[in-house]
Amino acid sequence: MLVAAPVRATDPSDRLDRFRTLAATRLTLAEVTDPARAGEAYREVYALLDDEVVENLASGDVFASPAFLQDRLDAFAEAWGGASLRITRIGRLTVGAFQVSEGAGSSSVRLYGAPRGEAQLIAALQREGRPSLYELPPAAAGSQFLVVWEGLLTGRGTRALRLDLVRQRGDEVAVVWSTAELFPDGLMAREYRLRGGEVRIRYELQYPGWIPGCDQQTEQEDVYRLAPDPGTFVRVARRQYNAWHLALHRSVAGLLEALAAGNRATLATLVPDAQLRQKLPARLERELACDAPDGANPGAVSVAASAGDLGPWALTFHRSGGQWRLPAANPVLQ
Repeated sequence: MLVAAPVRATDPSDRLDRFRTLAATRLTLAEVTDPARAGEAYREVYALLDDEVVENLASGDVFASPAFLQDRLDAFAEAWGGASLRITRIGRLTVGAFQVSEGAGSSSVRLYGAPRGEAQLIAALQREGRPSLYELPPAAAGSQFLVVWEGLLTGRGTRALRLDLVRQRGDEVAVVWSTAELFPDGLMAREYRLRGGEVRIRYELQYPGWIPGCDQQTEQEDVYRLAPDPGTFVRVARRQYNAWHLALHRSVAGLLEALAAGNRATLATLVPDAQLRQKLPARLERELACDAPDGANPGAVSVAASAGDLGPWALTFHRSGGQWRLPAANPVLQ
């Protein structure tokens, strides 16, 4: 018995050829000579990718399978070496995690479905960083997954990170939770881990006194768990690493503010030695220099400061009973 093979509506090589031409001309030129115009080239690239995926989904049979779609996208990625094009099936959705290059505006998560029986692009997320997809147990309203957007690794071992919880609601999808709401100024993460419905993120705090590239600064780790009520991630634990550094610089900030305001009561608390209080200049500011602790869990730390025209100072704080006090301070150049 002979079985008729499914027939494609159009020749797939046509679209691949257009993609290859676009990558070799418009995309390369835009990224190298005119980054501002790269966004237009990215939109054209994604339009071609959308057409490719939607046409295959509409064709059905083997053409609509994730394996076949991935083979097709691999051919597009080979035509443009900087592209990462991954696709998967999550519930009734076909989801693509695409990064055309490392340039701004080049990353997108594309969601395809067939509302009313017609294959189409139903939503797209545009963020910075390389996207990865993590399927989660389905919610009452439909399938859901986590999108992790990772930026480039910095010299200090952290990277920009954003997590979006995406949920299907009938024929539509929505972002129902995001770390962007918790960290409106951005999140620089050292590491993250996902296990089931739990997310663990260790990240920089970037508080006053934090300096890029210095060691032993305070970092924080949050644990979030997917909760049935309210149906989003809820923080269930938090811990700090090198918590002493944040506590130290709260005392440093208190000292600098007390000097500037002439607050004698606060100065007496932070600087118990009356002779040292008289010796300190009326105004000090932090220097952009790493602190010098006396060990991994220090009892004494030297902090660099500046008295303006009076030159640099070394402020040596000691820890006692969980509090940081200033028993010694001297001009660096005498």
